[in-house]
Amino acid sequence: MPIEIERKFLVSDDSWRIGAMEPVRITQGYFSRQDRLIGRVRKIGGRAFLAIKEKKVGLSRHEFEYETPNEDAEEMLALFCKDALIHKDRFTSRFDGKPWTIDVFDGDNKGLVVAEIELESENEKVSLPTWIGADITGVARYRNSNLARFPFQAWSRPEDWTGRQLESLRAGHIAIKC
Repeated sequence: MPIEIERKFLVSDDSWRIGAMEPVRITQGYFSRQDRLIGRVRKIGGRAFLAIKEKKVGLSRHEFEYETPNEDAEEMLALFCKDALIHKDRFTSRFDGKPWTIDVFDGDNKGLVVAEIELESENEKVSLPTWIGADITGVARYRNSNLARFPFQAWSRPEDWTGRQLESLRAGHIAIKC
């Protein structure tokens, strides 16, 4: 059973760009958000994928991802996800022999830069580059599925949030903590 184990961090400066690989453009949307799982359609470069992910608790979660034809992904994004898409450029940089993924968000999430590292186990020790900021592993508002509905640029302007967003915040579906 495929299990994703990762840690996420805010990025504190642009020094990660030194030696980073050319970015790949990602567009993704979420067609299902239930209590225990999330369904995602993603276009990355010239390929497309469907993923079913267990809602994360801690550092690990089950994730099933399958390649799908680009045309199908385009149609699913247009039909099921059109109002809440994530756009970002994904870079890869190596530190201490390990690959780090750096996502530079665009659109309604412009200004947000997040780094992730995949782990072999939850207990794996990781050396952190100097450009790593706050550890946001497990902070709900930084999950891509939440960023699609409650974008980064709206966080500083709670008066712009819809009633549904504020209701979700009060119900604990969005964690506002840094």
